[in-house]
Amino acid sequence: MKKKKIDRIEVKYKKAFFNFELLETLIAGIQLVGTEIKSIRERKVSFNDAYCVLRKGELFVKGLHIAEYSHGNIFNHDPDRQKKLLLNKKELINLRRKIDEKGLTIVPIKIFINEKGLAKLEIAVAKGKKKHDKREAIKEKEFRRNIKKGEF
Repeated sequence: MKKKKIDRIEVKYKKAFFNFELLETLIAGIQLVGTEIKSIRERKVSFNDAYCVLRKGELFVKGLHIAEYSHGNIFNHDPDRQKKLLLNKKELINLRRKIDEKGLTIVPIKIFINEKGLAKLEIAVAKGKKKHDKREAIKEKEFRRNIKKGEF
């Protein structure tokens, strides 16, 4: 019996690492409808300005664009609908406590499909970076790149 090689499906929100200081990460399930999982498997996901909101004790992700499935029909999903994240009550209470602190928010970092074939979203409690912090990050990145090349 041959084992199938599982292709790791993972889409990252690279801007989150630049725009935010990530304090704590957490993995949450996503409540999907219809053809959304097929679009995720095709890596047709965009994180442009995606963020999470807590409403009535539930966590939702807004701004996460999952493109319509190419072979879908009239029952295709709405690409910009807000998606419910699946966390247990203890985790939700802990997140609520943390974002009530000043300047903290919840941002999605990456979406992936686990070994069981379920879509998961990695989220992080984050603090927005100031302009000078971003400049410092760029300088450090360039410094590391130059060291690797052997220019110093």
